[in-house]
Amino acid sequence: MADRFYTPDPLAPGEYTLTGSEAHHLASVRRFVAGDRVTLFNGDGNDYPAVVLGSGKKSVSLTVLGVEPTARELPFPLVVASALPKGDRADFLIEKLTELGVTRFVPLITARSVVQPKEAAVEKFTRAAIEASKQCGRNRIMTVDTPRTWAAFLKLPDIPERRFVLHTDLATTGRLVTGACVVAVGPEGGFAPEEVNAAGAAGWVAASLGPRVMRVETAAVAAAVVVSGVGQ
Repeated sequence: MADRFYTPDPLAPGEYTLTGSEAHHLASVRRFVAGDRVTLFNGDGNDYPAVVLGSGKKSVSLTVLGVEPTARELPFPLVVASALPKGDRADFLIEKLTELGVTRFVPLITARSVVQPKEAAVEKFTRAAIEASKQCGRNRIMTVDTPRTWAAFLKLPDIPERRFVLHTDLATTGRLVTGACVVAVGPEGGFAPEEVNAAGAAGWVAASLGPRVMRVETAAVAAAVVVSGVGQ
């Protein structure tokens, strides 16, 4: 797969000027020069093969050679809502969910949350999703929501109808299945009983990933693997 660079701009065959951090990365870090070929993408689902014409201090001139539709997305929406793990583990979480094809990520604020996500997390995580998309070949960027409380999240109208809340209670018998759905992952201490009850009252299914207690990011990634059907 060709070296990939992201731009939020509309793209079409013809000359295009790349600016900002991606231009710096292309010219100064990767040191591409006139005649080198790269791929641009902007989140619309297409690859845009291009050839470098030249570069300045803050921009790179390219010729976009064409538009190549790609099929690297899941055929259904997959929403993961999760409390945030500590430190760099949150970046790992975003990277892996992007690679697995998750379409939307919602940072959760729960009763037992240790990390309290702030509005600035949206920009940070979106950038991480873009970087992961550059590496894995995705041409649609995983959407990152503003942080939401558990109560507010349960009231969202624009999420898939099939909804699972992961629960560590050994009596939980629900199992995740492949297909369009939303999966909610609690903090290290799990969802509080009243949160699980509220989800059940709203029609959510309590599901388990097995007898072992996983870290937040492990549980979220494992759930995404099951639902996305990776390896099937």
